[in-house]
Amino acid sequence: MFIDYITLMLINMVAGLVLLADYVNRGIDSAYQKKWIPGFGITGAIALTTGLHMSFTWPITGSFNIAFGETSILFGVLFVAAAISLSQGWDLLTIAIYAFFAGLVAVLIGIRIINLNMTKQPLLSGVGFILTGLAGICAAPTLYWKTNRTWRLIGAAVLVVAALIWALTGYLAYWNHLESFQKWVPAPMR
Repeated sequence: MFIDYITLMLINMVAGLVLLADYVNRGIDSAYQKKWIPGFGITGAIALTTGLHMSFTWPITGSFNIAFGETSILFGVLFVAAAISLSQGWDLLTIAIYAFFAGLVAVLIGIRIINLNMTKQPLLSGVGFILTGLAGICAAPTLYWKTNRTWRLIGAAVLVVAALIWALTGYLAYWNHLESFQKWVPAPMR
């Protein structure tokens, strides 16, 4: 059965990237870290759940399940781990190391989306993946240079630009999906 919830995954990622940009900008060196836990936890739970479902069931055609499902798992695990770590007062370095490798995957997928001309807007989607991946790659240096305001502002700006790309993609997809799926009926009901 065809189920397309990439829109949900995209807007969830927008929320997560905006929260992360705010955390990088004004929260990473704050004494009060617990206020970030709910937002990171919600983002992580949705991304992990939808990513696992997409990876295990392949509800979308072709390799979109890999591009969106598997990266959603990586994104979700990072946010869940960040929420747990902040709640326990743990160091974020191992999560940042994991983010480096997840970021490499996102950059690779972004390049490949452009190369294969995937999605309706391959350049925009590819750049969204690449910028999101760069944020993951730069997570460990950001923790190391967390007192460097310029570095943090650049990181937050990259996250906001990635969030804007995914917001444009996601909200346009919602707009179009409401029209294109308005008469869609599951196979058992046809």
